[in-house]
Amino acid sequence: MNTIDLIIFIAYCLLILCVGLFVSRGRKGDERDAGDYFLAGRGLAWWAIGASIIASNISAEQFVGMSGSGYAIGLAMATYEWIAALGLILVAKFFIPIFLEKKIFTMPQFLEERFDKRVKTVMAVFWLAVFIFINLTSILYLGALTIEKVMGIPMLYGIIGLAAFAGIYSIYGGLKAVALTDVVQVVFLVGGGLVTTYIALDLLGEGGGVYQGMVNLYGEASDKFHLILDKSHPGYKDLPGISVILGGLWVANLYYWGCNQYIIQRALAAKSVREAQNGMLFAGFIKLFIPLLVVIPGIAAFALEAPLEKSDEAYPWLLGNLLPVGVKGVAFAALTAAIVSSLASMMNSISTIFTMDIYKKFINKTASEKKLVNVGRLTSLASLVIALLAVYPIMGGADQAFQIIQEYSGFVYPGVVVIFGLGLLWKRASGVAAVVTAIGTFVFSIAFKFMMPGTPFLLRMGYVFMVLVVLFFTLSYMSNKTVKAEQLDAHTTKTQLFWGNVMLVLAIICFLIGCIVFFGDITLLKNYGFEAIFFLGTFFLSLWIYLRSNALDTVQDGKAVAIDLSLFRSDRSFTIGSALVVIILAILYIALW
Repeated sequence: MNTIDLIIFIAYCLLILCVGLFVSRGRKGDERDAGDYFLAGRGLAWWAIGASIIASNISAEQFVGMSGSGYAIGLAMATYEWIAALGLILVAKFFIPIFLEKKIFTMPQFLEERFDKRVKTVMAVFWLAVFIFINLTSILYLGALTIEKVMGIPMLYGIIGLAAFAGIYSIYGGLKAVALTDVVQVVFLVGGGLVTTYIALDLLGEGGGVYQGMVNLYGEASDKFHLILDKSHPGYKDLPGISVILGGLWVANLYYWGCNQYIIQRALAAKSVREAQNGMLFAGFIKLFIPLLVVIPGIAAFALEAPLEKSDEAYPWLLGNLLPVGVKGVAFAALTAAIVSSLASMMNSISTIFTMDIYKKFINKTASEKKLVNVGRLTSLASLVIALLAVYPIMGGADQAFQIIQEYSGFVYPGVVVIFGLGLLWKRASGVAAVVTAIGTFVFSIAFKFMMPGTPFLLRMGYVFMVLVVLFFTLSYMSNKTVKAEQLDAHTTKTQLFWGNVMLVLAIICFLIGCIVFFGDITLLKNYGFEAIFFLGTFFLSLWIYLRSNALDTVQDGKAVAIDLSLFRSDRSFTIGSALVVIILAILYIALW
């Protein structure tokens, strides 16, 4: 790396460290409590929430991993980002109001309040394992891979350096330091990513500018500009046709944005429901532009015939070979911003879950606020050390690491979505059903992987979801731990029954279409994985059961959440913004089908 680039990169590192340590300061004599350390004193504004969500989400997994998948598969990878925009809106609308009303610290804490300690403990252990052994290791591995390719620094030193950088301010400052440094980092992230894309397209334009570069890119790699893939496409195993809209990808989205401590912790730290919702909407808008930063560069590397040993080298190759002096430093700072912010966020989430759900509940129930903060800091440090030891045995030699992460994280997704979705909204959801579902998500995911090895993992995830929905409803109806339900007023009952019947009709239509496709000879629909419509049918059927049950059942689970429907009212800005996101996505999918 040139001296100027190195100076820019070092200046960026110093800026982040200074900001992180500055916002971590406390008033002299003040003792920081758990709410300050883990949830930033519940004082985050919408812009900080949105920026922090994006900075936490966009990491080496996207810059390196998704660019690699863009190189290998194409623009279809953008569906992860674009469908995520819709996922953010749904979570903001229906999940966040309930979470904030409960004033919870963690997702396992909600599970304990809604079900029991068994569910909380099982999911806390699962989350800690996934965060440390999948998420932390992947971020460190892909980040160090880029540093090695661009700067020539051995991977081991890169891994240690990234861990130390993220740990210095995040371990000391907690969520406030993480969130406010994320605001700075997201500027570098988006700006540096756009610069890299601009230069790659300008080069492809051969003197005609960025627009001509985009035209040339489409001409040279037209096969990589399809959002929906058929079975003949090599990428179908990762993105199976219509299922990215109707099927398993929704399980991943609802889990990641609505049930994942790593992301949801920013919304839990909001000043109000309105700030949380608008922050997530802000993140949704940014998501619409993320493919420009992480997918298009991978396709550009393909068009430029980059000499790669594996697809995940696409983005590092662009950084190392195309960018001029000065710009390379900015772009590399952007990538480092993405990596470091994600590491810091992940460590904070790990420390929050362990401290509040394991240590405080089972080890030291009378721990002082100071003790909880110190345990949180030690936990962050310990998680880094474990990830450092595990990173290469788990991630070493991986090609298309992003897909590996998605598949194995997907073992958790179906069960968590069922537990949270029905636990939040359905009054008969039982603790036994939640425990069995939590364990069953792993059992069925592993079983389906061995029984259906050739089936795309997004389809398998949809099948597991459908099995778990049936299991959850069955066990909940069998439960004898019920109490008398509060009766709804006549208007609410009538409204729920009406919409329940609408859901039933939609479910029947989906199942009929699915059967016609599955048992018929409609090759075109079969080639696009249209069996995913069974997932959509299951979703509608679940809504019918939930609405009808809540309206008519005279009993409910003893720990059911009492929901005031007024919680789901949102302001005009959120409604208009959400509608705009939906319209933009509809145009994109129609244009790039």
